[in-house]
Amino acid sequence: MSARERMSDMANFSDIIGHEDIVKHFKSSVELGKVSHAYILNGEKGSGKRTIASAVAKMLQCENGLPDPCGQCKSCLQAESGNQPDIIWIRHEKSNVISVDEIRTQIVNDVGLKPYSSRYKIYIVPDAQKMNIQAQNALLKTLEEPPEYAILMLLTNHVDSFLPTILSRCIVMNLKPVDPLQVMEYLVNQVGVDQEKARFCTDFAQGNLGKAARLAISPDYAEIKEDSIRLLRQMPDMEIEDVIREVKKIGKYKLDVSDYVDIMAMWFRDILMLKISNSPNKMILKEEYSVIKKQASRVSYEGIENILAAMDKLKVRLEANVNFDIAMELMLLTVKENM
Repeated sequence: MSARERMSDMANFSDIIGHEDIVKHFKSSVELGKVSHAYILNGEKGSGKRTIASAVAKMLQCENGLPDPCGQCKSCLQAESGNQPDIIWIRHEKSNVISVDEIRTQIVNDVGLKPYSSRYKIYIVPDAQKMNIQAQNALLKTLEEPPEYAILMLLTNHVDSFLPTILSRCIVMNLKPVDPLQVMEYLVNQVGVDQEKARFCTDFAQGNLGKAARLAISPDYAEIKEDSIRLLRQMPDMEIEDVIREVKKIGKYKLDVSDYVDIMAMWFRDILMLKISNSPNKMILKEEYSVIKKQASRVSYEGIENILAAMDKLKVRLEANVNFDIAMELMLLTVKENM
């Protein structure tokens, strides 16, 4: 596999929805000439890390040196065609780990070579939380004594996975949820979905634009929503064998299974809101009011807490490549147990 992945469609700041504070920070850094050597962009999958990193890299390499890339210089044109040689996206062979050899080959042994044609040499590491301890230690030397032209951007959904020595040498930028109105507007005007579907996807995504868009354009959208809600309607009356059989059905979806689980989590958030307020006004799945009200009378606050914790634990297990069937069975059985 090639050591360098060049983005075929570098983003512009106009492509970034929300995250105004982060965009402002990077633009101000260019204006003041205070660009850091290392950044961590921390946010869940779909929150916009790649888009931000792409737009920032394009801006930093623009020959005009302005806070907004011109889109016309050689560097901008190269970036837009995916051929900017000094914007380097780090790749890794295994799905669950970035090895020390990959960091050495693509960054440590490469950073000593001056930029090919630009002011900076920018290394972007997607899924940087997958660097093992050896890989992080190998990266430390570059972070401790970076060449003046080197910029490193670590994209992660789990900032706590980094060594303290890595964190202390980077500017950490946490991506905040995007305003629901901005998400709705994007889904309706840019993606082209109807208001009802856009509302559900917006509520589901909780400020994560990528997650909302992914669900909105999924050909399995209706089936996913219907199947997850069907399961939760029937769960209290199901036998354990029936619950285990559901695992195979869930595994068939092309959409990330974490999204399926998030739809299930919405159900229990609605149960919680109903228990607290005794009103359907704050529910997301209002059309399921009668069923959710009945279940809310049976499920304790502790039970809801246990269920949501099990769903969070499932995501961590799947991230670590634990056996899907076993991890999913454990989560569903916890749901069953607490209902």
